[in-house]
Amino acid sequence: MAEVRLTDIIKRYGQNVAVDQLNLTIHDKEFLVLVGPSGCGKTTTLRIVAGLEQQTEGDVFIGEELVNYVPPKDRDIAMVFQNYALYPHMNVHKNMAFGLLQRKMPKPEIEQRVMDAAKILSIENLMERKPRELSGGQRQRVAMGRAIVRKPQVFLFDEPLSNLDAKLRVQMRGELAKLHDQLETTIIYVTHDQIEAMTLADRIVIMEKGVVMQMGNPMKVYENPKNLFVAGFIGSPAMNLIDAGLVEDNGRIWVDAGSFRLPVPQTHAEKYRSYLNREVVFGVRPEHIYDRALAGDVEAAENINAMIDVFEPVGSEVILLVSAGDRQMTAKVDPRTSARAHQPIELCVDMGRMHLFDKTTGNVIE
Repeated sequence: MAEVRLTDIIKRYGQNVAVDQLNLTIHDKEFLVLVGPSGCGKTTTLRIVAGLEQQTEGDVFIGEELVNYVPPKDRDIAMVFQNYALYPHMNVHKNMAFGLLQRKMPKPEIEQRVMDAAKILSIENLMERKPRELSGGQRQRVAMGRAIVRKPQVFLFDEPLSNLDAKLRVQMRGELAKLHDQLETTIIYVTHDQIEAMTLADRIVIMEKGVVMQMGNPMKVYENPKNLFVAGFIGSPAMNLIDAGLVEDNGRIWVDAGSFRLPVPQTHAEKYRSYLNREVVFGVRPEHIYDRALAGDVEAAENINAMIDVFEPVGSEVILLVSAGDRQMTAKVDPRTSARAHQPIELCVDMGRMHLFDKTTGNVIE
């Protein structure tokens, strides 16, 4: 079993708490992604698992073994870094074989492992090249190959795609997913890129200021954020978060944002009743705001009359930045829209997909 358990992990640098009371189990063969903004504690967590950082408090288990004081080389992990960390004077073959030579493994086995990894990564034709002769994507494949040959219990990836261009990142995401399927091993992956997190992970862990804000299946987290931080962080463009109040009128509960008022679906009304006449934060994703002329059969609210500030056609959709009175919102609409910049537009919202958050705690109202 290659399960990894982090129990009550705290990491302090002087007065600064980088990781705060982290409890996390990464299951055998799971692809777990730690995601969050810079400084949230995700890389520190990964380095604690690797043994490159010593936690201030708490325990790390790999398999059933407590590894708090086990050096990195004896933890049966392999780490792939952002900057590849290849030896510039060695060719690809020697870079991949180096760790196994250090372990004094028999040469025939080393050769077999290196060639097996090269085949998996489609780099058999690069074995005699030096790192300077490789593209960024090829270097990253070599770095992954060096990890694969070790056949570790756990792979650790520290933002491995951040140095690649956009097209290559998409390609390498597919390669990583395929690699996980082939190797059937445990992977802990760190990124600040939410698209990487959403597309690669079996489970994502969203961190902020050393604390886990939410964890779970990527789509379930996307659809059901537990707090304002997760709602604003996951999704591109980000969820619209608008200060509002809840009022009752003619037997219905309404979200009153001042510049517009939207009816709460009757199916949601009772759980929000205790928040009547209180301030809340109304959340709705851009893809759940529609051009009224193309909305079709949507569980829509009253129309919102808005002015288009920015019109961004991006192929399969159009992103609109609009102003409704003093409220600004982002909408993703059908590319068939006749709307254009600096023109008025009538929008509607799928209120069945809305979220309401407690303005004081930041937590979703459930």
